Amino acid sequence: MTVALLIGLIVLALLDSTSIGTLLIPVFLMLAAGRPIVGKVLVYLITIVVFYFAVGVALMLGLRPMLDTLGDSLDSPVGYWIELIVGVALFLFSFRFDPKRRAKQGRSSDASATIERIERSQKSVWGMVVLGLTAGAIELVTMLPYLGAIGLMATEGLSPVEWVPTLALYNVVMVLPALLLLLLRLAARGRAERLLQRIGAYLSRHCVAFLGWVLAIVGFLLARDGFARLFLFD
Repeated sequence: MTVALLIGLIVLALLDSTSIGTLLIPVFLMLAAGRPIVGKVLVYLITIVVFYFAVGVALMLGLRPMLDTLGDSLDSPVGYWIELIVGVALFLFSFRFDPKRRAKQGRSSDASATIERIERSQKSVWGMVVLGLTAGAIELVTMLPYLGAIGLMATEGLSPVEWVPTLALYNVVMVLPALLLLLLRLAARGRAERLLQRIGAYLSRHCVAFLGWVLAIVGFLLARDGFARLFLFD
């Protein structure tokens, strides 16, 4: 495994760590009813890690044979056109998440209402498991950093001995900010709670816009690569 690949995976994992499921929901759970729910938060985060790891293993096992089967067909004008079209589509789709546009359409970018419903409904350890599975399933359609990490590992041709622990480590890094905030709450509850409230308020206002930025960046990179390979490189 190269250093460049490792750095790329760390960057993608940190991007994934700022999503609704990996950071916003844990922050609000830590603040729920002003009482510590350390065990439930840990169960939730473990569920997220296990769920994403299982999805990652399934994708790796399915993606590697597909890449071997397609072979050089991806490295062709047809493959580059597909890459260009998908990139442009993702970039255009990202504008749907623009806060100003959503405000004009009467659609809020604030996730607090959803979190309030979560706080009212999740009262048990099994509730945390269900919440983790639900959050992971909902975010499957927007897990672009994770899909990018899977793609990087698949195209590098890593053996299972290499990609299995790497994938597990990726998922741990993905929930690391939430774990650090949980430790901070335990160490300095009063001051940490004020910090968590500010973080939660910021994330709930900007999480939708952040998703738009991720879609735009990934779309731009795909479109740029496809365009360059079609029209700039021989």
